[in-house]
Amino acid sequence: MTICLSMVSHQQAALANLFLADLSRSPELDQTVVIENLPETTALQVPGGAMHLVNAQPMGFAENHNQAFALCEQPFFCVANPDIRLPNNPFPGLLSCFDDPRVGVVAPLVLNPAGQTEDNARRFPSPWNLLIKGLGGHDGRYDVRKFSPAQNVPVEWAAGMFLLFRTEAFQEVGGFDDKFHLYYEDVDICTRLWKAGWKVMLKPDVSVVHAAQRASRSNPQYTAWHASSMARYFFKHLGRLPRIERIASVSKGV
Repeated sequence: MTICLSMVSHQQAALANLFLADLSRSPELDQTVVIENLPETTALQVPGGAMHLVNAQPMGFAENHNQAFALCEQPFFCVANPDIRLPNNPFPGLLSCFDDPRVGVVAPLVLNPAGQTEDNARRFPSPWNLLIKGLGGHDGRYDVRKFSPAQNVPVEWAAGMFLLFRTEAFQEVGGFDDKFHLYYEDVDICTRLWKAGWKVMLKPDVSVVHAAQRASRSNPQYTAWHASSMARYFFKHLGRLPRIERIASVSKGV
């Protein structure tokens, strides 16, 4: 028994079914939990042996994955978006990071469909660096070109579209904070993991593809969720951020 994977679909069956087919090439998965958060117009092709949960009412990101974690009996718990594609099996490389017993979560390098690197590893947000970003300055992402592909890189936080947790670590910090309906729940759990003595790592020589759908950016409901989640994060952590491990071989300016 190795990995339990949680995937939540929000009327995204066409994308989710491609991802679920990709997972068939990953023998490390012992359990897959597929959560139907909104009624689908196309049937989800749930693999045999997987668990298919249908929510009576829509839940947020954190609450959905926490309900999947309640079913996890494996030593590792993977959270994945339905718009992820797996050109290769990422799990052997990611699992190798856990040879370090203090690693709590590992993220792969995330690429867009054109093969360009996405910003799934960043520094902790603050009002100051958000202002700099808003003025066109540095947006806090790590420049992965400065890392050796073979390095396991400690990062402040990694985005929730694909994360592999050590079950012990996820449980120790209480899972995701389900008061975050959407956005910042990944920043929050990485912050809490560092505070609890666990490491958050990026594995640059393992990659997945994120076929992101961006329509939500113009939806005022999503804007409101983003603002409320940002406020909650700053209320919890501003001025109380953990110090993280650094690696000496990372160039200045990363």
